Amino acid sequence: MRSFAGTGSGLARLATLVLRLLIAPLSVCLGFAAAAEEIDVEFAGRFSIESRVYPDSAQHPGQRSHASGFTVQPEFYAEDEAGRSLKLSPFFRYDTADPRRTHADLREAFLLLYGELGEGEWELRLGVDRVSWGVAEVRNIVDIVNQTNLVEHPDEKAKLGQPMMHGTWSGDWGALGLFLLPWHRERPYPGRAGRLRSEPVVDHDKVTYDSTAEERHIDWALRYTSSFGLVDLGLGYFHGQSREPLLRPVDEEGNLTQVSLHALHPHYEKIRQFGLDAQLTTGPWLLKLEAIRRLGASNRLLQEDDYGAWILGGEYSIYSVFETEAEITLLAEWHRDGRGAERATNAFENDLFVAARLALNDVEGTEFTISFIDDLDHGGRTFSLEGRRRLNDNWSLELEATAFHDIDWRYDALYGVRRDSFIGLSLIYNM
Repeated sequence: MRSFAGTGSGLARLATLVLRLLIAPLSVCLGFAAAAEEIDVEFAGRFSIESRVYPDSAQHPGQRSHASGFTVQPEFYAEDEAGRSLKLSPFFRYDTADPRRTHADLREAFLLLYGELGEGEWELRLGVDRVSWGVAEVRNIVDIVNQTNLVEHPDEKAKLGQPMMHGTWSGDWGALGLFLLPWHRERPYPGRAGRLRSEPVVDHDKVTYDSTAEERHIDWALRYTSSFGLVDLGLGYFHGQSREPLLRPVDEEGNLTQVSLHALHPHYEKIRQFGLDAQLTTGPWLLKLEAIRRLGASNRLLQEDDYGAWILGGEYSIYSVFETEAEITLLAEWHRDGRGAERATNAFENDLFVAARLALNDVEGTEFTISFIDDLDHGGRTFSLEGRRRLNDNWSLELEATAFHDIDWRYDALYGVRRDSFIGLSLIYNM
């Protein structure tokens, strides 16, 4: 990370101007002091060159056995003497195989203000931000504020930036956050030429909404977090348009059908979701729970179906393996969707995840993870291997391999990617 202190540099002068323009109107409304003269500026980011190889022949015409590209993600941070700050983090990806995977996103672009409130503190973030809820390893069912970016990776962990006003009040009793979300973002899916896509393809030009305001509908959410001894607890509530669209199968004329499928049309429903996540830490053990109750969503059969889902799991760490600095972490999770295999809209209706992570704790930060997901109802399996290692102070290498095996054609949501096992390699430069 490169730092520019004071107002002598061009970046610092620009940051001073931007902070003044943003803070001045709020200073009048909320009674803040004027923006400070001294600005600390930091610039960081990462650049990666990536490649994927798909050993199996493609399922659909136009799909390639190899894809490559690069990503660029600069980060700009400025803070004045009063602690008010501005953060910018754009993102761009170029992909040689799938035009839909080539995209840009503004992941973070927010102004941060804070102060005291009673015996606690308040914090206000205005702009575009990403937040993360949950404690599970494979996926976080309670995490609902930001939209999932499926063109980045099928594991649902990559998120788009979300326009929001995020206020937090915290004290010894915990932290309470309010989110106002004025713009809904559609979920990106791979295109016809992309691997790891649905079958049939999702048609982004046919998006519909429950709300007449469509993407301009204002969603909102609440989040409470606190620690009670060995337990970390999170409670969340969301009211608005679902981040997971209902994918309606249509024929070539655009009529709903279950045969001769031509495309999937995404429809975003208005939902409510109650969420709970908890983690118990005791010695080498981490015990985890995530649970939700979602109201207003439709199931795989296009019928409204209120449902509950939960994840129960844990981690166990073994330190000083063979009297070295290395440690092994064993992980296991049970994912359950109350709708079952026939009605669930995701691939985790009743699945078991087990994994082992080896961290050498060396200077290079070498780490390997091998994992296995088993569909307990229909026997489909996913095997994964991940590895990462720093080459020097700036460069690092990441390896990923995923294999799909015995995916059931009737119920498993992974059936469309059954021939998309892949090996990926990324060379990363960190500024």
